[in-house]
Parts: sequence; C-alpha cells; structure tokens
Amino acid sequence: MNQGRLNILWISLEDTSPRFGCYGDPVARTPNIDRLAREGCRYPNTFATAGVCAPSRCAVVTGMYATSIGGHHMRTTHTNLDTPELPTPYEIVPPPYVKVFTEYLRAQGYYCTNNVKTDYQFKPPITAWDECGPEGHWRNRSADQPFFAVFNTTVTHESKMWPKEDEELKTKPAEVVLPPYLPDTLKAREAVARHYDNIAEADAYVGAILQQLEEDGLSDNTVVMLWSDHGEGLPRAKRWTYDAGIRVPLIVRWPGHILPGTVDDQLVSLVDLAPTVLHLADARPPAHLQGRHFLSDNPNKRSYVFATRDRYDESYDMVRAVRDKRYKYIRNYEPNLSYQLWIPYLNQHPIQMELWRLLEEGKLEGTAARFFGSGRPVEELYDCELDPYEQANLAHLPEYTEELHRMREALEQWRAAYDRFGEVPETEMVAQMWPNGLQPHTAKPRFIRIDAGSSASHALEEGTIPRPALLQLHCSTQGASIAYKLHDDGDTGWSLYTGPIRVPEGATQIRARAIRIGYIESAETTLQFV
Repeated sequence: MNQGRLNILWISLEDTSPRFGCYGDPVARTPNIDRLAREGCRYPNTFATAGVCAPSRCAVVTGMYATSIGGHHMRTTHTNLDTPELPTPYEIVPPPYVKVFTEYLRAQGYYCTNNVKTDYQFKPPITAWDECGPEGHWRNRSADQPFFAVFNTTVTHESKMWPKEDEELKTKPAEVVLPPYLPDTLKAREAVARHYDNIAEADAYVGAILQQLEEDGLSDNTVVMLWSDHGEGLPRAKRWTYDAGIRVPLIVRWPGHILPGTVDDQLVSLVDLAPTVLHLADARPPAHLQGRHFLSDNPNKRSYVFATRDRYDESYDMVRAVRDKRYKYIRNYEPNLSYQLWIPYLNQHPIQMELWRLLEEGKLEGTAARFFGSGRPVEELYDCELDPYEQANLAHLPEYTEELHRMREALEQWRAAYDRFGEVPETEMVAQMWPNGLQPHTAKPRFIRIDAGSSASHALEEGTIPRPALLQLHCSTQGASIAYKLHDDGDTGWSLYTGPIRVPEGATQIRARAIRIGYIESAETTLQFV
C-alpha cells in the first residue's frame, strides 16, 4: 500500500446543481455525499466555465479555458442532416504544447484511470490514461503505485428527466421547489422529482466507490473530489451562464489536511481542478495552464470566475459572463437573438414541452414569458445574494453603475487573455486546424538505438536488430506524445514515453504509437529484437 505519495480520486457527476442535503436541500436523499461533506469541505462558490459538458470537460482535462484552444462550441462531433453547413464533425487541434493533464501525472509515475466518459472535444489520446473505459480502476495498478482515478456517473444527465414507462417516483412532485422561471405544472414537478430520484441513485454510486476505497485501506491517503461538469439540465439552466447552469457542487476530503465539516467560500472554477491535482501530486504544472491551485495553504484566491456560451448543437450564440461572490455580469453579443434558439435535443425535455404548450395556449407568464420574448438586453447584471434566481436585471439602474463598470472591465481583461477564438467564425477556426478540410496525421514514431561507443545514431521505423541496452523514441510531429509497449499482450497497458528506455533482458520487441491532440493517431511501428 502506497503511504508516501497522495492518491487522488475524482467522482464527477453530470448536469447537477448542488441539490444535496449538505447544501441545505430538504428534499434531497444524499446520505453518502452528505457524509463526504461532513468528513471534508464544501466549496459553495464553485462554477463551471460553460453550462454544457463538452466545453466544460475540455477545460477540465486541459487546464485551459475552452475559448483559448477552440473547444467552446457544443459539440465538435455534432451532426444533423438539417444543418449540413456546419463545419462539424471535427476534433479541435490546440497548440502543440497542450496535453491532457494526466500525462504530467503519468510522467511522475501515477497510474491514471478514467471510467468512463470523456467528451473532451477530441478523442482521448492513448497517452492520456493507463486505462480509459468501463474497467478503469485503481485496483489494476502495480503494488505501491500512486493513482489518479476518475469515475463518471451519467445517471443525472438531462435526458434522465424524460418520462419513463411504468415509473414510480420516490420523490413526491408536490414537495419539490420549482424556480420561478419554470411553469408550476404537474409535468414540470414530475421532471424535477425524477431528477431528485436520479441524484439519489448517483449518491448510491458515490457510496459504492468510497466503500471500495475504504475496503482497500486507502481512505487516509487519498484526496477525494466530487464535482459536476455544469448545472442541472433544466430550461434556463443548462446551456446558459446563469447560476443554475454553471454553479456546481464541489466537495473535497483530504484527511489530516482539511478540517472535517468545513465550508470554504472562495471562488473556484473547474479550470482550477487540473493545476490543483498536479500540485497535490508534486508534479509542477506547466506555465500554460490557466487555472489556480485552490487547495494551497496560501491560495492565490480568485476575485472572479468566468463562463461562456457559443454554438450549442444547431444554433450559434455568443454570451460571456463574469461573477464575483455577489454579482453576475452577462454580455449578450447578439442581442437581436431570441433566448429560444432551435435546439432539438432541448425540445425533448418535458418542461420545455410544457413551456411551448403554455406559450401556444397564451398562458405563459412572468419570467418564463420574458424568456420566450424577442431579443435580449445587451448587458445583464444581477445581485446573486439578494436575487439567487437572477430575475431582476440591474444593468440599467444608476445606483449600480460602479458595479457594472467594474464587472465589465473584468470581463474585458479576461477576454483579452483567454477568449482567443470567441470572435473567430467556427468555419474559419476549423479551416486553420484542419487544412483543406482534412484532419492532420501524426507522424510515425521512430526508434533510435543508443550506442555508447559511437557517435552515430540512426532512426528506424521498424525492422529487426540485436537487442539494444538503450533506445530513444522520436516523432517529428510537433507536440506529439508517444506510447510504447515492451510486451505483446494486446492493446492495453501502453506506457508514456518520457526519456531513454532501458530495454530489459528477454525483451523480443517494442511497439510504439504517436499522437497529438486533434490529429489522427500514427500507424503503429514495431522493432523486433534478436
């Protein structure tokens, strides 16, 4: 059992706002999550960088805002026969130095597993994970090897609110609290009750993982982080930059370092997760990462968090938002657009269907009716402390001029630093990444035999040579990572190349592949030994 280096466990949820007992929700049935909070710390001011999964998860795994690397549209793999003009599907091609941050952990000897969702706006490179699939688990690592394990449950996804045949809701629809921008109808209440049932199921999943950690004697040496990729899958929540779409739960348990049952109100962005994990693992984050280490003894605390909205599925939009602990500022760059853009997937939601029904019948009222009106304000400003549902826009009131200007300036500074692709048309961006509409290929890796008695060295793609003592691997594609295997046992167990390889006695071959994010993986090369 590894007692030296910290293990790190992520449990990620989908489409989940903090509707937990530990966040004060009396309807929630979340005993395992509540226990985790009692044993650790809640971070109630935690926010996603986008209100949908792919841009949000892109930021999480790269440690970079999706707008800075072209991953801000939802999603790059999208296809719809009715919108053939879109430049999708494609994979983003970020700058060559950008990696899935787990490569830095693997380089430090960590066993990294993902079970099972990715949705990064690019295919996960073979070099990112020791295991990426439904069998991924820390239990598959070598003895005494530290691990970083990710478990993703999809049971709370928006689509799980669709009615199920012969279902029996355990949460009573009459007990749920509906936000004021949703219609108070039986179908709406049933959808939210269904979501509470799904959260209870996710809680059982959390409990099972934590129980396995306990059974393996690893709880005391493992940092556990529970979070969601964005807010709940309700209209005016998911896909939007309002708190319902971007405020997420975050609970961290770190025995001996974090006081049990505490609450830390510092602002945290999900882009902070990667640099924080790297610091915990004593793997110094590279300079290009854009988040902050929020678990530091002396954290460089945020003054603001930022969020975006761009093309989601079929429809283009551009919204930017900044929030501090009290105020939210939203800029609508296309105020001529309706809030109700054509997103067929959203229109399957039972509450969205209720909204359309009430609109057709002339019965839609209040905030819900405004959300179905024409146009939007250019700027929105909300006091989230006094107005948690963000109903009263204060941007036009003179008494809030100072706050408006301060938040506006904060957003402009962030955009100048991190919104590289925000105003670049998607077709132009893809043309830069995929010249002539073709996905670039990663070059085949080559083997270089090191001969200490000679200054000569030659690169080999494949062939048969006497077993060398040392080998180097090389790929001529800028930014490519290389995976290799010294044993022939199928397509799992690839190692990350980080430096010269000492070839063990008895080895009969070495296999290698190279990959740069967004590129097609290279062909495999094999060198045989005699």
